[in-house]
Amino acid sequence: QVEGKTQKAVCVIYPTQDYKVTGVITFTKSDDGVKVVADLNGLSPGKHGFHIHECGDCSASDGTSAGGHFNPEEKSHGAPMDMSRHIGDLGNITADENGKAHLEYIDKMIVFEGEHSIIGRSMIVHKNEDDLKTQPTGNAGARVACGVIGIGK
Repeated sequence: QVEGKTQKAVCVIYPTQDYKVTGVITFTKSDDGVKVVADLNGLSPGKHGFHIHECGDCSASDGTSAGGHFNPEEKSHGAPMDMSRHIGDLGNITADENGKAHLEYIDKMIVFEGEHSIIGRSMIVHKNEDDLKTQPTGNAGARVACGVIGIGK
């Protein structure tokens, strides 16, 4: 940990009402960007939209208190590897037949400092697959889990 510079962020995921999704997502600075590692349980098999949302508020039973996708530059919704996307567009996470999902990749847009920082925002896991094109949500459906992103140790 460099003095005053966040190197890691952590988000513990809790289910919204009527769902059972739990897990942990870590964000770690690397030379190429920020490494995102997610391990989730309790999902239905298949792909689920996976986004950073603007507010660090998971108090609503349906997750709507987290607001919309984190999009400070007012870009169009897109895929995680697109050059033009919401900063919060992390695409999909895929669950196996047992409801377990693991995702690991380097994101080039996520930052921990300044006005585009993800610290204090939330992660939302959606019921359905993000189609990576429908504006502004990716048509990913209900919010099945929510967690607030905090500074990691």
